[in-house]
Amino acid sequence: MFDLTGKVAVVTGAGSGIGAATVRSLAGQGASVVAVDTNGSSITELVAALAASGYRAVGEKSDVRDEQACVRAIDRAASEYGRLDILVNNAGVGHVGNIEETDGEAFTEVMAVNVNGVANCSKAAISAMSAQNPQGGTIINVASVAGMIGLKRRFAYSASKGAVMAMTRQMAMDYVDRQIRVNAICPGTVDTPFVHSYLERFHPGEEQEEYEKVKLRQPLGRLGTAEEIAAAVVYLASDEASFATGSLFVIDGGLTAE
Repeated sequence: MFDLTGKVAVVTGAGSGIGAATVRSLAGQGASVVAVDTNGSSITELVAALAASGYRAVGEKSDVRDEQACVRAIDRAASEYGRLDILVNNAGVGHVGNIEETDGEAFTEVMAVNVNGVANCSKAAISAMSAQNPQGGTIINVASVAGMIGLKRRFAYSASKGAVMAMTRQMAMDYVDRQIRVNAICPGTVDTPFVHSYLERFHPGEEQEEYEKVKLRQPLGRLGTAEEIAAAVVYLASDEASFATGSLFVIDGGLTAE
């Protein structure tokens, strides 16, 4: 697809779903990858499978809410592979509820992971990318169409993803002179463990009924796949996307076109 040979990437939220698919796709195109997740066993398994296939990847158990943990994750790329070219800010949590149903603790948790996590990792990555020779790189944030349109009972999640989109455009302008490109991907609903876990958590006993409703919300009549999102990440990470910065790439089965 695209040649990423010689490039080094850090992917957060790499333990499953879009993150794991992204790690596999980047490695498959020649990149060396640091897979970051709070679930150490999941990334250990992922990295072992990649190594068995001859790809270069290491795991880093880390929590993106912790600024120093993000610095250590970014430093891992330099210590293992000598540089950093790509950061994929994929780590995220969901929440179902309108503003009345969302207490302060839940709102703070969503913002801490989805917003602070992007800021923490991006700050560390920009420092590393700016210091290296030649300088430059690319940051790819996984946002959501929930930040673009009104979705019922997604108050905290929508707020967090709207912030990610705003940060994407702002960082793109601040760091264009350093040859650091910043873009975001805005998926619709993607069939991942992330989606199934929130259905189980917020719609117990009605998971299948809610799953069918979510499927039909996309005009194409199906959910996206993690691999479809990962393919877009690979493109944005490649030299073929060198003219793209400050952009929001929507992959949503037509949801925002209605």
